[in-house]
Amino acid sequence: MTDRFKVKGKLRTYIQMPLLLGIALIMVDLLLYLVNVEAGVIMTVFAVVYMTAVIIVMVTSGPALKGELISFATEYGQIQKQLLKELELPHALLDEGGRVIWMNKAFEELGSHEKFYKKSITSIIPEINRDRFPGDEDTVDYDVVFGDKDYEIRMKRISLQDMALLTDVNAGREDDGFLIAIYLFDRTALKLALKEIDDQSLVAGLIYIDNYEETIENIEDAEKRSMLAVYTDTAINKSFGSLDGIVRKTEKDKYLVILRKSALKVLEAEKFQILEEVKKASAGNVTPVTLSIGIGMDGLSYAQDCEFARNALDLALGRGGDQAVVKSKQGLSYFGGRSQQKETRARVKARAKAQAMEEIIAARDKVFVMGHRNGDADSFGAMVGIKCACMRLKKECHMVLDQVTPSLQLLVDYYRNDPDYEEGTIVTGAEAMESAGDNATLVIVDVNRPSITECPELLKKCASIIVLDHHRQGGEAVENATLSYVEPAASSACEMVAEILQYIKDGIKFKGTIADCLYSGLVLDTQNFTARTGVRTFEAAAFLKRNGADSTRVRKLFRDDPSDYKAKAEATRHAEIYKKEFAISVCPSEGLGSPTVVAAQAANELLGIRGIKASFVMTDYQGKIFISARSIDELNVQLVMEKLGGGGHMTVAGAQLEDTTIEEAVEIIKKTLDNMLEEGEIG
Repeated sequence: MTDRFKVKGKLRTYIQMPLLLGIALIMVDLLLYLVNVEAGVIMTVFAVVYMTAVIIVMVTSGPALKGELISFATEYGQIQKQLLKELELPHALLDEGGRVIWMNKAFEELGSHEKFYKKSITSIIPEINRDRFPGDEDTVDYDVVFGDKDYEIRMKRISLQDMALLTDVNAGREDDGFLIAIYLFDRTALKLALKEIDDQSLVAGLIYIDNYEETIENIEDAEKRSMLAVYTDTAINKSFGSLDGIVRKTEKDKYLVILRKSALKVLEAEKFQILEEVKKASAGNVTPVTLSIGIGMDGLSYAQDCEFARNALDLALGRGGDQAVVKSKQGLSYFGGRSQQKETRARVKARAKAQAMEEIIAARDKVFVMGHRNGDADSFGAMVGIKCACMRLKKECHMVLDQVTPSLQLLVDYYRNDPDYEEGTIVTGAEAMESAGDNATLVIVDVNRPSITECPELLKKCASIIVLDHHRQGGEAVENATLSYVEPAASSACEMVAEILQYIKDGIKFKGTIADCLYSGLVLDTQNFTARTGVRTFEAAAFLKRNGADSTRVRKLFRDDPSDYKAKAEATRHAEIYKKEFAISVCPSEGLGSPTVVAAQAANELLGIRGIKASFVMTDYQGKIFISARSIDELNVQLVMEKLGGGGHMTVAGAQLEDTTIEEAVEIIKKTLDNMLEEGEIG
């Protein structure tokens, strides 16, 4: 058996040292002959005796010595094996395929020996598969949950060839294989401690009563006014006080809240029931009280938590109020937002925004205005209105419009054919990028998400940015906007621009062409004044009529192409009624100039079916699946579309899906509705 083993390294040098010294002795003997022959003879005799003795010892004692070394190595290995076997840390060896070939007692205690031995590690811990084995890297680490404990898994690749090189006794063969050593570090107690610390960390919250002034004005009885304030304060203090939170009223309609993160989890689990409780407390009034709540957490400091809370509150207000927004470094979470935002008749905000916009534009050399991609009558009409304001302020203004959809082409041609149209007013995104200087202003209308504007790159070129939009804000917003006027209660961007025009230079008079463009946007987004209309909507329409808007001319601009009309009818005819409440259909896109517009029109048509709360119409266009979602007042389709990466308004929203077929998109819609119904997010 000893003949099969070799000795190498320092041990081999130590064993061969007497023979090496004998060779050195012979060389010295040869040199001695040159000095004295008699001395050389004597040395030769000594060298022969020495070498004979060395050879005899090596031949007779070598196997025995190797045997002793092998015995020592075996005993040493047994000691190491026993130590590993008794090690409290779960440890096992896997072969190249991931099968368990050895394990210690701690690993065995995770389950029965028969269950684990020579089984694939994947069958034992499903989270560990071949894709997670160490490859080029020597060691990999990740966390898994096994049984009722949390473990940190460490897997180390061990080359058999490297093992052979590290030992002084081996079998004398080369092996390119490898083993995998796996260790399980129990992190359960540590994670519980960290979770407890995290739950005890503080979060900051800001609460704002959305409609305090309007509600108070509608109550004539002074006693009822004071009682409303008491009911609201009581509901807020009771809700947060029951969770060991601190509530301080900073103004008549504003509150500061400090609470633990564990309490916030309770609020999230309850879907911020405080929103409904406050409305119930004021249910006897004409206008129930609604809250906007902004929560900030997981910041690097308490100051950053407060900043997160302010941002979250601004977002809640921008989305229409009556909701809570939680912001952290990881992202945003939304709760509530089911009710329609109430319109305010006061125009103080519009007047202030108009004056601020006038000052910003007056300080710049050039103005660019753009809407969203695949623009519609509302975005184009708002752009025309801003162009009109710039003409009144005597500022150069360019409308950025890259691609004109067939549905918008008639309106664009109508505007261009006006005798007063200035050549070069409408430019492409590339032309705008070339001519935008360091002192230019960009006005964004009918959209508040930079990624879907006509030319997102233009935002970085302009010195100041103005945002005018009526859609609810989402997680993506224009950063560092000089002026942001997002009014979800408005019916359209054209309504907002029409109001602003009345305060630019004490009011603007303009021709019928401009009025028709703005009126077209109103007609489109209100579905001919049947949806989302308020007092201010009709006041804006009256203002445009006074300036020459003609409903007959506008109606002609909206007449359908025969192929569009047939496609809309086809989508309506094949609609599927899902769960007796939702209409889901597909609009054909072949041969249509603007299939997304036709799909939106079909979604509006489907709302005419009795019992339908919301409609969803999909169309395949430019390699994407476009979804148009519509409702009347029973369901917030914006919440549904946000689940799919989209957004919009409470009753008008949309989303785009990439790398998805129509059939898959239909299933995604159904699954999303099922999940939201199950979780109570929609009802």
